[in-house]
Amino acid sequence: MIYKKARDIKSLINEFLRAEGLETPLNEYRIIQAWPEVVGQAISRYTGKLFIKNNILYVQIRSAALRENLSCSRTILTEKLNRYVNAQVINEVRFF
Repeated sequence: MIYKKARDIKSLINEFLRAEGLETPLNEYRIIQAWPEVVGQAISRYTGKLFIKNNILYVQIRSAALRENLSCSRTILTEKLNRYVNAQVINEVRFF
């Protein structure tokens, strides 16, 4: 028996997640989990809380000097994190 409309499992899972409204929360979770890999362990050690609200990633940085340096790289970090999950999840990164 040959099926003409066979689809791969990845597209079926993505379609299901989208239909159930779970795609965005999953991508937000993946971005938060990707933070140490994207910025590296040195910066990750000075990172506190991370959360996403209204498409903005808020990151607590424990060093004022590092916070100032990272502020100059917010656009690059936003692009790298979105590219990591292959979706436009966040529009901006803010440090506190």
